[in-house]
Amino acid sequence: MNNLPYQLLKQNIANHIEFSETEFEKYSRLFHLKKVAKKDYILRQGAICKFEGFVTKGCFRVLTHDRDGNEHVLYFAIQDWWITDIDSFTNQIPSFLSIQALEDSEVLLINKVDKDLSYEQFPKVEKLFRIMTQKTIVAMQRRLLRKQSQTADERYSYFLNQYPEIANKLTNRQLASYLGISHEFLSKIRKKLVSKKQ
Repeated sequence: MNNLPYQLLKQNIANHIEFSETEFEKYSRLFHLKKVAKKDYILRQGAICKFEGFVTKGCFRVLTHDRDGNEHVLYFAIQDWWITDIDSFTNQIPSFLSIQALEDSEVLLINKVDKDLSYEQFPKVEKLFRIMTQKTIVAMQRRLLRKQSQTADERYSYFLNQYPEIANKLTNRQLASYLGISHEFLSKIRKKLVSKKQ
């Protein structure tokens, strides 16, 4: 077993709850490591999401397509982030989301049966996922408020400052899709910022 991904998982969990070595050893056995090649999907819109994943390497995008085929990125996930379609995973219904690797990536996956089992075996895990769910809701709420109250220029600057390690991995189109603007408009914003610095 490649131990590094599991060490990353252990560190992530330690940020939220205290787990003994024995508890982590047993809990980590519920996960399996999956390598995902660049551009491959681990979830496609319309399928049922059967996992929650902890990213140990690379970068993923979580996106959806509307009726007209337009792409909308919900979020990006790099090392030390969690990915899933929580609605599809929890309720076992077809997903509105797709999850695609933007580069060669690795992710530790836990399925629904094992996650539910972990709640019984390790009561602390419920606290872990409650904390992570709360943080996710806060992040989504803040993003929604930024979208309603900030200009595209301000949202772009915020993303660059907050997530520089993600921004470096993205194409103009991918970032524009996340910001909810056209890539042509994003190019204008970038040119405007460059001219201000000169």
